[in-house]
Amino acid sequence: MRVLLVEDHAKLANTVAKGLRQAGMAVDVAFDGHDALAHVADTDYDVVVLDRDLPRLHGDDVCRALVAEGRRTRVIMLTAAGTVNDRVEGLGLGADDYLPKPFAFIELVARVQALSRRSAPPVPPTLTHGDLCVDTTRRVVTRAGQPLALSPKEFAVLQRLLTAQGRVLTVGELLEGVWDEMADPFTSTVKMTVSRLRAKLGDPPVIETVPEGGYRI
Repeated sequence: MRVLLVEDHAKLANTVAKGLRQAGMAVDVAFDGHDALAHVADTDYDVVVLDRDLPRLHGDDVCRALVAEGRRTRVIMLTAAGTVNDRVEGLGLGADDYLPKPFAFIELVARVQALSRRSAPPVPPTLTHGDLCVDTTRRVVTRAGQPLALSPKEFAVLQRLLTAQGRVLTVGELLEGVWDEMADPFTSTVKMTVSRLRAKLGDPPVIETVPEGGYRI
């Protein structure tokens, strides 16, 4: 899941971004409205977590721009103003959800995950391939009935490959969907993650390397 967090308070932005990454999301951060629109122009995000009171370009204007462009990206607005009228106004701008500050982080994660399911084709609750089973809701992976301890990135790569249903995914596609803008496209990050994932999945091998193509199940 690719998420853009738009928040002008750097400390809060970095804390929230860190928590969302620990929940298995790929998170980019923008600190003002213009920066947010520049990010959206370059990347297809599943969800934008948008602070309403932004410098340079107000969050309301950012939301209007996203809606006007007809993007599939879902928007959840955050603001310290949490009255009913504020929420109604935010939703009236085209936001898909609205969460007043301060908020429980676990609730933000749940709402972002729910919006992501609405922004993209639904992922089945269970993905299987032979004796490999992935519970996408509980984020549990088993093979031949034995649980496997995967990192968030390993889990995300495996889920992407399984949902591709045999289609080859390029390194660029995996970087785009699983990592964020902090990842260096010229490193061996994807290769190393796939290598560790293969080792954990065991034999017989599940992931195939396609020369000059990428990877597939």
